[in-house]
Amino acid sequence: MRPTLTIGEFATLTHLSVRTLRRYHEAGLLEPAYVDPATGYRYYTSQQIPTAQVIHRLRQLDVPLAEIRSVLATDDPHRRAEVIAGHARRLEKELARTQAAVVSLRRLLNPEPPSIDVELRSLPRRTVAAITGRVEFGRSLAWYDEAMAELDAAFPPAERTGPPGGQYANALFTHGAGTMTVYRPVREPRASGRIEVIELAPAELAVTVHAGPHDDLDVTYGRLGDWVVTHALTVDGPVHESYLVGPRDTTDSDEWRTEIGWPVFRVTPSVGQDSGREIHTTR
Repeated sequence: MRPTLTIGEFATLTHLSVRTLRRYHEAGLLEPAYVDPATGYRYYTSQQIPTAQVIHRLRQLDVPLAEIRSVLATDDPHRRAEVIAGHARRLEKELARTQAAVVSLRRLLNPEPPSIDVELRSLPRRTVAAITGRVEFGRSLAWYDEAMAELDAAFPPAERTGPPGGQYANALFTHGAGTMTVYRPVREPRASGRIEVIELAPAELAVTVHAGPHDDLDVTYGRLGDWVVTHALTVDGPVHESYLVGPRDTTDSDEWRTEIGWPVFRVTPSVGQDSGREIHTTR
């Protein structure tokens, strides 16, 4: 006696096309209960309807076929939950990246960009505790987190004298790999593990502050770069960042403040210069 449902009937009940059901069969996700050896017709049972619907929902979420097989192959509900939860977390991260890209694109497409405040600043020579490494751009965020965690562990808040910062070689952006240095100003810098005591060279910088999440930091970089090209002479040197407020201070990304410093060459001081600082606003 043949199974209850033809492939067409099963397709109607599950809202899956015949073509999709054939593809699920070929992929080993949902095999028919019976295949007529003479005609090749596929037949299904009503008990397979929930399985078909689960597969369909998982595919709508772009769960890879291998993970779907893992979900269907186990009778352990906890294992099933782990696989699905893991993919859900990846989807949430991808959604966050997509949303950040949309925000950045809207800023770029805004025909009336907001004003940008730029400060010309002279930084003195400073001695700091730092970690330096050559890093692939794709690993830069992970490397930064690891290095900052090591610095934080070595120097508790009572020893710190200012916000953390970083210097990033141009090659990191232009060639996909370059030298990164992250540091903390502390009362008594000392070496430990990867941590070194280094002197940061004096620098002349055009500085602006990026407000909010780091996802569209590149937009602020672009606007600062445009200002520098128009108003100053650029020089070779690492880009400077100072994390006035960041993820280590608050989970509210709207409160984050990242200071970006672009190396420049100042020919003459401007009127109103005070202690090496000049404020410029463009609109």
